[in-house]
Formats: sequence, structure tokens, C-alpha cells
Amino acid sequence: QVQLVESGGGLVQAGGSLRLSCAASGSIFSINNMGWFRQAPGKQRELVATITSGGSTNYAAYEKGRFTISRDNAKKMAYLQMNSLKPEDTAVYYCTADIVAIYYWGQGTQVTVSS
Repeated sequence: QVQLVESGGGLVQAGGSLRLSCAASGSIFSINNMGWFRQAPGKQRELVATITSGGSTNYAAYEKGRFTISRDNAKKMAYLQMNSLKPEDTAVYYCTADIVAIYYWGQGTQVTVSS
């Protein structure tokens, strides 16, 4: 059984930084794409960033270079470094992983940015 667990969320002031982590566990031979999505109250879940097993990345336009996604394939981990955070970045951040063409999701971690 595959499980994704996010960590690293919290409360931070505008302009601050946070680093989110996602740990995958279970019967996993390999992970294809991994990614981060977020969902703010009253809004739809939206893409933050994705990364392939080879390290190619894709970011949402609104990030404008503030976020960096990375992964450690050996540890089955993904990370999201978020800098220059803004109040509008407040949301629950979810990790996702493509494992044998099935997308798994974590339970989410809350990020709150105060002004």
C-alpha cells in the first residue's frame, strides 16, 4: 500500500520561507512524476509544480521563481522550497506521485502566510 506524507507546513510572515517535504512509502519500485498542488479555502485545487524522475521541472506561472521543487529518488522524497511567501500563498499543500500510472495523494499540509 502506497502512502504519501507531507510535512513542513506552518505559519510564516509574508516574505518568509518554508520547505515542504513529501515522503513516499509502501510497495514502490519506482516513482514517475511527483508534484505539489495547493487548495485555498473556497478555491479549486491548483498546480504548484511538478518534477519528473529525471529532474525536469514545471511551475505554475504565478510562482515567478519563488518556488523550487526537487526530489531524492533514492529516498522516495520530494521537496518544495518556497521563498518570498505572500498571504495569497495560504493554502493546504498536497503532494502527488505517479506510481505505475496511478496518482497517489498525501493528506496535505497547511501553509499560512500572515501579512
